[in-house]
Amino acid sequence: MGSMFETLKNALKIPDLRKKLIFTVAMLLIFRIGSHIPVPGLSQEMFADLLNSAGTLGRFIDTLTGGAFANATIFAMGITPYVNASIIMQLLTVAIPQLERLQKEGDEGRKKIQQWVRYATVILAFVQATALYFGMRNAVYVADPSSVVSNVFSFLTVTLTFTAGTAFLMWLGEKITDKGIGNGISLIIFAGIVSRAPTAVASLVTIVYNPDGGGISISGLVTLLAILIVFVGVVAAAIWVQQGERRIPIQYAKRVVGRKMMGGQSSHLPMKVNMAGVIPIIFAMSILSLPSTIVAFFFANSTNPIVVGITNFQSSIGYALLNAVLIVFFTFFYTIVQFNPVEVANNLKKNGGFIPGIRPGKPTADFISRILYRITWFGGIFLALITIFPNVLGMITGITGLWFGGTSVLILVGVALDTVKQIESQMLMRHYKGFLS
Repeated sequence: MGSMFETLKNALKIPDLRKKLIFTVAMLLIFRIGSHIPVPGLSQEMFADLLNSAGTLGRFIDTLTGGAFANATIFAMGITPYVNASIIMQLLTVAIPQLERLQKEGDEGRKKIQQWVRYATVILAFVQATALYFGMRNAVYVADPSSVVSNVFSFLTVTLTFTAGTAFLMWLGEKITDKGIGNGISLIIFAGIVSRAPTAVASLVTIVYNPDGGGISISGLVTLLAILIVFVGVVAAAIWVQQGERRIPIQYAKRVVGRKMMGGQSSHLPMKVNMAGVIPIIFAMSILSLPSTIVAFFFANSTNPIVVGITNFQSSIGYALLNAVLIVFFTFFYTIVQFNPVEVANNLKKNGGFIPGIRPGKPTADFISRILYRITWFGGIFLALITIFPNVLGMITGITGLWFGGTSVLILVGVALDTVKQIESQMLMRHYKGFLS
């Protein structure tokens, strides 16, 4: 702990690093201030009531936005449209050769792709805002419901405010990445999740102390202690998996270039256990939550057996198991899209590298593929377990909507480790000790 404070003290002594840290904090404060500015023409109380019936997806979005979604503020949609646009563009880059070539052109190509991501973000944000407007129509205030002009004005006010809020957050995140410390988009999500911590702590305190129910409860104290122990264990497991990697030894053959002897050194090929990050969880949750969200928004009071079945399925064991299967599937899908063993084997062969005991070319690609599948199985099962963990814990303790469940922990751990590494690199450049020294 003392070492960490010493590192922060040293960081603040460096003018340019101090400016980056202050700039990052200032931008995050702007995000939190905007999360309390209401959208004109929306009833916060009715919006929150409708959100409660939206199920898991609604609670997940509200957690990522730091409560801005439930409070119907200008940042209600958060940065989710940008994340979705980035994922879509990344998948299209792999599927469309023209985009792949553009990405390999260097900074200019990547800047052009990033510009398309911005356009896609605005489009997706407007579509999502439109869906929210019609899905939560009862929370919208219209001056004259019988007037077409009033309805159009109300629609444009709400949807454009939501869209502008997301566009501003996108700009804010890019500014943090450019002039601050860490990845701006990730830090905004991180700040949103962390801001929910006080509310989560207050809800946990009620387990132990209930002024209307006789004061301190011994059983509640034991439950709280167990939850805290499990929380520490989940964080430790998330860090272990996020940092985990399989290192394949690589040997480079000696070769003569001009008058110099090149190669001959040993290295390794690092393969992360969890290459896909939290993307499989987001994909699986979006697909599974879509039917129940549509039902909650448009058929909230329906007694149709199909509607009731969809609503009840979301809180069943079957839902958790199906969610786990989808997470494992998307973990494989995204990892295969992201990491190409054949391309890696070809690059090794071109540079005179080989895996000891494995022939270059196809045998090397097959060997890397086998290892990739093994660690992906482990990573996918871990993501599935840590995601359905809050459901299991909720069934045992009777507490639902735990703040530190699954996705939240992975995001917090991933962003924290990435930011610490960036600060560490800045400190090492100036010969200071960092967090990881």
